[in-house]
Amino acid sequence: MQTLGKVILVAFAVASVTGCASKNYVRNQTAPLVEHTGQLEDKTAANGRAIQDTDQRAQSGIQHAQTAADAAAQNAQDAAKAANDAQTAANDAVTRADSLDSVVKGLDNYKQLADVTVTFGFDKAVLTQDDKDQLDDFGSKLSSAKSYILEVTGGTDSTGSAQYNYDLSQRRADAVVQYLASKYNIPAHRFYLIGIGKDQEVASNDTAEGRKKNRRVQVQLLTNLAPSDQGQSASAGSGN
Repeated sequence: MQTLGKVILVAFAVASVTGCASKNYVRNQTAPLVEHTGQLEDKTAANGRAIQDTDQRAQSGIQHAQTAADAAAQNAQDAAKAANDAQTAANDAVTRADSLDSVVKGLDNYKQLADVTVTFGFDKAVLTQDDKDQLDDFGSKLSSAKSYILEVTGGTDSTGSAQYNYDLSQRRADAVVQYLASKYNIPAHRFYLIGIGKDQEVASNDTAEGRKKNRRVQVQLLTNLAPSDQGQSASAGSGN
């Protein structure tokens, strides 16, 4: 019995040693595999992040390229519009130049029939009632006039900058033209207006009275008909 017990104990001890050895062997064999698997997972995760980063950069690059393309297209449209506007302005300038040339060539044939001058308050471009009364007296002469033009010249005193006075004198001339055109049904082609600012004073700017005279608009009624033709036109008009 004792011998049998010893045999059993030895067998158990051997089995225990064998079992531990098997576990250690498995552990030793599988540990590198686990470590390798972990490394693969880390590499997979890194590759995934790299792919995502590359995709984001690609999308950003595409967006920037699209934005640049849109900006280039808009610039091209703006350039085309600017070119068209410039061409239109050039055509208008040629038309005005041709029209002015035709008028200038015939100016020597125009003679003054009547004129009127209205004055404005300081830095004003609004007609007073007295101005309108004077323009109405002048406008009454237009119904019998034939083949005429109205030369409208705006001026200012010497106060202020040259450019401001050019603009102000033009506004004053515009106010007179608008009044006569609307009240007496005068077509636009009859008017030739210019704002000369403070360039041509009609009185000294050293006095208040002189500056008042310079804040003016002068309108001249000019015709290229001979006096005899004017008389015939007036007679023919009165007989109708």
